[in-house]
Amino acid sequence: MKLVSVKRQTKTEKRFTEKMGMFTTSVIYIKKTFLKVPFKTLHKYRETYYGEVKDCEDCRISA
Repeated sequence: MKLVSVKRQTKTEKRFTEKMGMFTTSVIYIKKTFLKVPFKTLHKYRETYYGEVKDCEDCRISA
């Protein structure tokens, strides 16, 4: 059994950008886990409508 592993998880979130306004997108989280308990997010990114992969730093989560 591995103590430390890396897991990938997809969630649907509402995001907001200045150009597009509010939209719903699927965000992929890559998390490091210790004994199957996540403790650190290594990276998160989203795929656009046109198939491009973008970092989630350019848009914020809407409230």
